[in-house]
Amino acid sequence: MANTEIERKFLVRGQGWKQPQRAQRYRQAYLSTDKQRVVRVRVIEDDAWLTIKGPSRGIARLEFEYPIPVKDAEVMLDSLCQQPVIDKTRYRIEHGNHVWEVDEFHGDNQGLVVAEIELRAEDEAFEQPEWLGEEVSDDPRYFNSNLIAHPFREWSGPDN
Repeated sequence: MANTEIERKFLVRGQGWKQPQRAQRYRQAYLSTDKQRVVRVRVIEDDAWLTIKGPSRGIARLEFEYPIPVKDAEVMLDSLCQQPVIDKTRYRIEHGNHVWEVDEFHGDNQGLVVAEIELRAEDEAFEQPEWLGEEVSDDPRYFNSNLIAHPFREWSGPDN
């Protein structure tokens, strides 16, 4: 289906993933975190995006993304979005036939490192790098939209 995001998410072990590659700082926050529709504002360096995501169906969900002016996004982040703003550095790492996006979180979510892979089909095979840890695709605690209300620093352990 067009505009469908199929994504798996994993925790990251150790520092083996951290190689000299291009990293980008992300600032993002949410206009809506309703389970039926998540609306995100994101600024990546000199670009900004408005993203609307539908409810998850397994590891797939509808996703629509539109570029918006950075100045508008900054105002939305500061004035309209739920707080706090998610602050993270994203690394893109090629491994096998895929590109992994590894997010190293800052601020209230410091210490959390998560890897995501986007797939063309839910059952698509992929090569797992040695630094890949436990899969958390179905664990809502790791959804960026939930890290606002329940930041990683408040967790007492990985099973809470």
